Amino acid sequence: MIDEEKEQGSSLNRRAFIGTAAVAGAVLVACGGAEQKKAIKLGEQQVRGPKTAPDGPVIRAGVIGCGGRGTGAAGNFLDAGPSLEIVALSDVFQDRIDACRAKLKEQYGAEIPDDRCYSGFDGYKQLLESEVDYIIIATPPFFRPAIFEAAVGARKNIFMEKPVAVDPVGIRSILATAEKADAFGLKIVTGTQRHHEASYIETYNRVMDGAIGQIVAARCYWNQGQLWFREHQDGWSDMEWMIRDWVNWCWASGDHIVEQHIHNIDVINWFTHSHPTSAVGMGGRQRRVTGDQYDFFSVDYEFENGVHSMSMCRQVDGCENNVSEFLVGSDGSTNCKDTIFGPDGGVVWTFDPAEGAGEGEADEAGPTSPYIQEHIDLVTAIRNDQPINEVEATAFSNLTAIMGRVSAYTGQEIKWDEIMASDLQLGPETLELGPSELINAVIPVPGTSKV
Repeated sequence: MIDEEKEQGSSLNRRAFIGTAAVAGAVLVACGGAEQKKAIKLGEQQVRGPKTAPDGPVIRAGVIGCGGRGTGAAGNFLDAGPSLEIVALSDVFQDRIDACRAKLKEQYGAEIPDDRCYSGFDGYKQLLESEVDYIIIATPPFFRPAIFEAAVGARKNIFMEKPVAVDPVGIRSILATAEKADAFGLKIVTGTQRHHEASYIETYNRVMDGAIGQIVAARCYWNQGQLWFREHQDGWSDMEWMIRDWVNWCWASGDHIVEQHIHNIDVINWFTHSHPTSAVGMGGRQRRVTGDQYDFFSVDYEFENGVHSMSMCRQVDGCENNVSEFLVGSDGSTNCKDTIFGPDGGVVWTFDPAEGAGEGEADEAGPTSPYIQEHIDLVTAIRNDQPINEVEATAFSNLTAIMGRVSAYTGQEIKWDEIMASDLQLGPETLELGPSELINAVIPVPGTSKV
């Protein structure tokens, strides 16, 4: 819990992040020896999905988390192909359900009856008991491990937004549930849309073919202006305010390095088919107006082979913006998205939407939006009974971001095995609207932790 991270005012006890050797031993067993992400060997390729999902029996989806992303994901699902329906909605707050319901009716003609709308913290449990085949999990990240576990237990196919957790305890829960999902033959996609974006896939395939040689360095960024926030309204309890303002509270979102910058961190892990073994980071808070998060982070990640990745993210108005990834190889470099450069820096390849396209892909409209393509690929896997489970890869990228956050908060080097074994757990012990000590969280001060 956040309160447990406090020690003598703003001091942070490193042991609260790292856990104990006994916990580490248990984690090594639970996670199959804390294996590195399964390596994708050079030469292996990723196939682009179809432009639309095949027809088949109606797939009925329920949305858990009806804010902007949940509503958007519901529309993306409906745009993915024929015979797809949204039939149930769940959110802590009724007004969120009402807004999502109205938008889906306006844009798609979707009629969702009153008795398929479930509010409150336990509303998702009622939704899972209704006649749904496909679950969209788009709640604030803190809630995702428990909902994912319940959805897999109910034998549902799942689209779950990233990040999948805000702390190491949540990550271990997610990994254990993902193994159960495999045993049940469930299909899962996790909101890392770059994995489904044609330009990224074609660039990745060329890197796997050795287009830039051996990767020797990496960097990634998500620098932008201030994100949205909610001011406290009369009648809102502490907990209601924090949930409505969730992108500004570490326990709810994981901080923006976890909630947003995970996309860029994930691309580096994907292209290197690995994850860092340590992180040394820094960060701070200058202009944020609500919550307890930082405004900016800068993290030096080191991989097992000695390669370093420079990671930077910022949410501050009036500054230079940059959302990108970049890899430097022994024989060239790439922006990961659509361009490969030679050793002299000259462009040697750029993405052509027609190149590598499947049937019907290269039309005048160009490649499908990756936000829709995620659902196309998931629905296709369901209807063709093809395996797809992106959870482990996303969980490792998620933990990479958590490792960077903890390093910045403490000012200490954090090792992969340490963060995987950590007993750090954020958020409330009980879920209820009302007063909460979490609202008094102390902003972390690096360099004051005890080692």
